[in-house]
Amino acid sequence: MAETKRINPVLKQVLELGPPLAFFGLYLWLKEDTFVLGGTEYTGFIVATVLFVPIMLVAMGVLWALTGALSRMQVFTAIMVIFFGALTAWFNDERFFKMKTSLVYGFFALLLGIGLLRGKSYLAYVLSDAIDMREEGWMILTRRLCLGFLALAVANEVIWRTMSTDVWVKIETFGFPILLFAFIWVQFAALHKYMDLGDDKG
Repeated sequence: MAETKRINPVLKQVLELGPPLAFFGLYLWLKEDTFVLGGTEYTGFIVATVLFVPIMLVAMGVLWALTGALSRMQVFTAIMVIFFGALTAWFNDERFFKMKTSLVYGFFALLLGIGLLRGKSYLAYVLSDAIDMREEGWMILTRRLCLGFLALAVANEVIWRTMSTDVWVKIETFGFPILLFAFIWVQFAALHKYMDLGDDKG
C-alpha cells in the first residue's frame, strides 16, 4: 500500500474546503437567475449544484494526485454528492440535494452506532494512528459523536423543511462545519485525561 505523501497544509485546506465555498459563491451569483436547458427551466440553485459536482471531483483528483490517498469519508461524501446532485438535476428538485446532508450525517451516526452495539469504536479504527487515546476514551468519544451526527441530521431536516434556501445554504456551508469542528474540539479537550501523551508516570 502506497504511503500517503505530505503536502502544504494550506493547499490541503484549499482543496478540501474550496469546493463548498465555490458552491456558496455560485449560489450567491446565480440564485436570482433561471436557466432554460432542453426546454426545461432550472433555478440558480440547481445550476450551482450541478456545477459543484465537477469542481469537487477536480479538487479530490488533485488531492489524490498530490497525496496518493483519499479518506473513506471523502470518498463516501463524494459518492453522495454525485448521486444526489444527479437526482436534483434529473428531477429538477432541490430537495434531493438538501436531504443529502441529513443522509450523510445519519449514515455516520448509524455506522458509529453499529460499532457501539458491537462494543467497538469504529472511530478508533480510523483515527487511532493519529491520536493516542485509551479505549475508554474512544468509546466515550464515539458515543458522543454518534449523538452529535444524529443531532445534525435532525437539525438539517428541520432547517431545509422549514426555512428558506438562502438560510439552508449558509448553514450548510458554514454553520454545520463550524458546529461540528467546535463539538469535536470540545470533546477532545474534555477527554484529555484518556490520552497517552508519552509522559505518563510508570
